[in-house]
Amino acid sequence: MKNMISNFSEIAPLKRVLVHRPGDEFLNLTPNTLDRLLFDDIPYLKVAQMEHDAFTNALRSEGVEVVYLTDLVAEAIENGGRTVRKKFLEQFIAEAGVSSPKIAKYCFDYLNGIKNTRDMIKKCIAGIDITEIKKLKGTSGFYAARDMSKMIIDPIPNILYQRDPMATVGHGVTLHKMWSVTRTRESIFAEYLFKYHPFYDDVKSYYDRTEPYSIEGGDIEVLSSEVVAVGISQRTEPDAIANFAKKLFKDKSNDFKYVLAIDIPDERSFMHLDTVMTQVDVDKFAVQDAVMDISTVYEITPGHGGEVDIVEIHQNLQKILEKYLHLSHVEFIKCGNGRRIDAEREQWSDGVNLICVRPGVVIAYDRNFVTNQALKKHGVKVIEIPSSELSRGRGGSHCMTMALVREEAKKG
Repeated sequence: MKNMISNFSEIAPLKRVLVHRPGDEFLNLTPNTLDRLLFDDIPYLKVAQMEHDAFTNALRSEGVEVVYLTDLVAEAIENGGRTVRKKFLEQFIAEAGVSSPKIAKYCFDYLNGIKNTRDMIKKCIAGIDITEIKKLKGTSGFYAARDMSKMIIDPIPNILYQRDPMATVGHGVTLHKMWSVTRTRESIFAEYLFKYHPFYDDVKSYYDRTEPYSIEGGDIEVLSSEVVAVGISQRTEPDAIANFAKKLFKDKSNDFKYVLAIDIPDERSFMHLDTVMTQVDVDKFAVQDAVMDISTVYEITPGHGGEVDIVEIHQNLQKILEKYLHLSHVEFIKCGNGRRIDAEREQWSDGVNLICVRPGVVIAYDRNFVTNQALKKHGVKVIEIPSSELSRGRGGSHCMTMALVREEAKKG
């Protein structure tokens, strides 16, 4: 079966979803490396895995097929054979910033010596401590003298958030140039998945990770078969949105007519559009208070000669969504039920970052109980999952998932 990508909605019944179960990358986090690795705390791995398993079990209980990044990428590399395995490892080591040819060779030999491809991928994600390279025995202190972390290759803890390095739009995909050097390697896995996996190697691409402008998937929300919303954020640049829109409109196999570029606060706590707004039902959105003040939205439509036309819309976001989604009314359900202290606390643990498994049914962290209660009062079913450790990475259920297949609405 080819091209198993179909995503025309944030709320249509979810059929297949991509996730990453946290692994030893969490064990390689230290207080000294948190800032560099864009993590706010060190989760307890055992509990984080238990919570993630509860999350995926909740998805399965709703009829969703859950697939894992490590499995799919391993299948892709094995499908490509030895040449692809060698190419992947050389690229990965180079992008990890290993500049010494000697150390790079040692890393290659070490990783390539892991015969099980899935375990090799997991080790790439976990990172390599300098003491693991036996050929450096007795000299590791010399090579690590200026590096307090003593990691030859940093761990990739943010790969827990499969929403960011790629996005599925319609029957296509975008592979992202990540905003931070720390996260650059995350989209390598998506690159190989969509080049070499037999299910996905013919999927159309609307953005490439080698392009000059950064864009991340947390800023991309497919609102309908006609409309894609993209946040102009700390991590997604306007030029990236324009280039994405050009390629999307050029593909005549879809019906997308509009890209709405929404300017959100340039702050870490509002790092992506999905940290301030996610759709939870046909006419309902969970939102952070900051959304109420958004006054800058741009309509991007197909132009002449493959270009795009960009027009600023002078209307509040609620009215804009009503217009473009052809709804008489859109309801905003506020984080923390609109109370400032509750909203600030629950925004920190991604109270409105929600994955919708079907219209009116979402999965949320149990710790965001005020926001969850507000959702329930507005008729939304909330499936709560434990979250003491998963929430430490600053990403919710929407961040942790990438929809591969959602049920398409019947035409006519």
